[in-house]
Amino acid sequence: MNVRGDGGVPKLPVRAATLRLDGVEGDYNKFRTEKRNGDAGRAVCIFSLERIHDLQREGHPIEIGTTGENLTIEGLDWPSLKVGMKFKVGGAIIELSEPCAPCGVIRESFKEQKFSRIDHNLEIGWSRWLASVIDEGVVSPGDSVSFEYPGQS
Repeated sequence: MNVRGDGGVPKLPVRAATLRLDGVEGDYNKFRTEKRNGDAGRAVCIFSLERIHDLQREGHPIEIGTTGENLTIEGLDWPSLKVGMKFKVGGAIIELSEPCAPCGVIRESFKEQKFSRIDHNLEIGWSRWLASVIDEGVVSPGDSVSFEYPGQS
């Protein structure tokens, strides 16, 4: 769980946070709030721990939270994620809305500042994802993540 009240990066780890319909409690998301009129589909940003480790092996200075993700998730088959998939995360349920386009704010996480390395349009299976909150709840580091509806595609 990572949040930052001023909307910057890196998002910093917290012991727990509540996922609300309008976003992560204690986190400020300028893009959702000011540019998208509170778009509920942008309530939470998630990223893969395995992808972070892969990027580190490529020489990128990325760390957990430095790309602005609220949830860093381990154990999902990242390339198979699709819009509409629902997951139970701790006490909450989220639904994937769209791959999250990278922006210059996260450039320091990439060698030569090439943040396009995680652009979904350039390489599927490497982007962060945005999600809406279907069922509010508390999420803590180490909570399990599972498909809410097994067999969905």
